[in-house]
Amino acid sequence: MRFFTEPEHSHGKISKTAVVLINLGTPDAPTTSAVRRYLKQFLWDRRVVEVPRAIWWCILHGIILPFRSSQSAKKYAAIWTKDGSPLKVHTEKQALLLKGYLGERGHEVHVSYAMRYGSPSIPSVLQKLKAEGYERLLILSAYPQYSATTTASNFDAVFQYFQQVRNVPELRLVKNYHDHDAYILALKQSVLDHWQHHGRPEKLVMSFHGLPKTFLLRGDPYHCECYKTARLLAEQLGLSKDDYVVTFQSRLGRAEWLQPYTAPTVQQLAKSGVKRVDIICPGFIADCLETLEEIAIEVRATFLEAGGKEFNYIPCLNESPAWMRGLAEIAEQHLIGWPTMMTASLREAQKQQALISRAESKRLGAEH
Repeated sequence: MRFFTEPEHSHGKISKTAVVLINLGTPDAPTTSAVRRYLKQFLWDRRVVEVPRAIWWCILHGIILPFRSSQSAKKYAAIWTKDGSPLKVHTEKQALLLKGYLGERGHEVHVSYAMRYGSPSIPSVLQKLKAEGYERLLILSAYPQYSATTTASNFDAVFQYFQQVRNVPELRLVKNYHDHDAYILALKQSVLDHWQHHGRPEKLVMSFHGLPKTFLLRGDPYHCECYKTARLLAEQLGLSKDDYVVTFQSRLGRAEWLQPYTAPTVQQLAKSGVKRVDIICPGFIADCLETLEEIAIEVRATFLEAGGKEFNYIPCLNESPAWMRGLAEIAEQHLIGWPTMMTASLREAQKQQALISRAESKRLGAEH
């Protein structure tokens, strides 16, 4: 194996700590060619599709990419902003604010973000941090619920990069936070804020991203963690079992996936006489194609066409103060034991920088 060439090691150099927030990724543009490149990388991941490579190569290149790329490009175009993909915009803001919130808590750490598929890629971000002398890295996935298809795939990419590095930094991995108090309370606040302005629905739908059922049967804990998140959130909101329903979205292919499926469930609710539903997607911490287009546009249309009268999508946590405090708390717990505490003067400077970061985030949000 060949290793990357690194600068000559020097003794006495102060090592630094960084947090790397990793999200799924997004195409670089809402065009057929860009979406095709993105889907090719995403759907070729062995963690995502566990089909023999020769068979899957034919399906992917012969059926999926030629037809799905243009269809998906139209969907991306419907949600694209002047600053780019919503997922990338929100993830970039979250990284900026997370650094500020951790600074307020007294931690001198750098925060970068990376995408599992697309840019900035995990290898490019890790290479930059390595070159800048970061010797302690906390890998924080944007997936509250663990799955081999998401969190483990992030870990794979991190490990694959460092297989080529001679001087590997100290690594810590955040596996999940589906039942963390700060995450659940941020979800609760998001729902309550929405209800304060719009009133309560007849039914709250909690829609999570789906997985093939075979993954559950082979030991993936994702299904269980989704239901635990839903139960904890319902308890915080004081909901009975009849007040909410858990569903799964974004099915791909003909195989059976985790059920109940979101669109048919919402359709059935409307046909049964439910006039208003609110829907939240707790598995996503940043709005993206699956929330803004699939849920807020497609599933909304399904509900209304089936006789429903009012459909409300509750946005993801995004950059809400409750969530950014919560994300900082989650990161801080995993930083324990590393020498990240800053001096009093530097801490005050970090507080000022945090205020500037929040003001910038609000400005960007106002422009949207």
